[in-house]
Amino acid sequence: MARILIVDDDAELVTLLGEFLEGEGFAVVSAADGERGARAALDERPDLVVLDVMLPALSGFEALRRIRERSAVPVVMLSARGEEVDRVVGLEIGADDYVTKPFSVRELMARVKAVLRRTQAGEASAGPILTGPGDLRLDSERREAWVGETSLNLARLEFDLLLTLLANRDRVQTREHLLEEVWGYDFAGNTRAVDSAVKRLRARLRAADPQADGVQAVRGLGYKFKGNKP
Repeated sequence: MARILIVDDDAELVTLLGEFLEGEGFAVVSAADGERGARAALDERPDLVVLDVMLPALSGFEALRRIRERSAVPVVMLSARGEEVDRVVGLEIGADDYVTKPFSVRELMARVKAVLRRTQAGEASAGPILTGPGDLRLDSERREAWVGETSLNLARLEFDLLLTLLANRDRVQTREHLLEEVWGYDFAGNTRAVDSAVKRLRARLRAADPQADGVQAVRGLGYKFKGNKP
C-alpha cells in the first residue's frame, strides 16, 4: 500500500483528498504547514508527497528545497497561482509534477498514479552498471550514482535523465523525447522543464568532478552524453 503525504493548510481539501486516496487504497498522512510538511516528508517516509505552494510557516517552494536536500521522494505540487514562472520554479527545484487549482480530484489522482507508476517502473528496472568520464558510475538496479566514492544523491528525475542519456551515448535525445521518457507521456509540461533538469544534473556532476559532466547541448534539438562506454 503506497503512503501519501498531503501538505496543505486547507482542512476541507485535505479531508476530501484523504478520503478519496484512502478509497483508492492508499494510506494517507497530512501536515498543515510547510515546516511540518518538510519534516514529515523525511520522518514518515511517504511514497509520494502532495505539496501546496501557499503554506504558513514555510512556503511549498522552501519546503521542497529542504526535502530535496535529503530525499528524492516524488512530489506533486499544488498551486492556486497559474503563472508559468511558478510552475517553472517548482520544476526547477525538483517537483515531479504541478497541478493548478482549481482541479478535479480525479485529475489529481491520475497525476499521482502516473508519477507513482514512473517511479515504480524505474525502481524495478535492472541492468548493468553504466560508466562515464570522471569515474562516473550509475547502477540502474540500485538506482544510485557516484563519481568516484562520492554519491550524487540524485532526485528521481535527475537519475532517470542521467540514465536515459548514458544509455543512449552519442545519440541525440530531443527535448520532446526526454519529456516522454523521463516525465511520462501524460506530463503536462513544456521543454523548459527539460532544460532546468539538465542544468541541475550538470551542476551536480561538475560539483563532484568537472570531468564527469559529459552532457552536451545540441543546438535546436536537445542533448546527448559523450563519454566512456560501460
